[in-house]
Amino acid sequence: MTRVALIAHDEKKPDLIEFARAHEEQLRQYDLIATGTTGQRLMDETDLEVERKESGPLGGDLMIGAEVAEGKLDGIVFLRDPLRAQPHEPDISALLRICDVRDTALATNLASAEFLIEGLAE
Repeated sequence: MTRVALIAHDEKKPDLIEFARAHEEQLRQYDLIATGTTGQRLMDETDLEVERKESGPLGGDLMIGAEVAEGKLDGIVFLRDPLRAQPHEPDISALLRICDVRDTALATNLASAEFLIEGLAE
């Protein structure tokens, strides 16, 4: 089964929820994981089932990065807030790096998320 991670910084969580609602039928076909708060919001505000990892600052980004390193993820939608510094920036950089190393699809904005979801549907 296709496995996809959904992550969003606080200011981008509403955008990810809207994205998930717009693509809910398709996302329901995937095994979804998310960082803690994002995963909870997704489950509260959609009918999607999401495996929750820790929140990003508590290691959730690294947990998802470990799944990339193990070849267990097909893609990641990570809506980042480029205008705010994040206290766990080293963890975020590590996640982005392992996606490049393992050639894992990574979308960091809504436009690329649309392409990622469309590409996984093929």
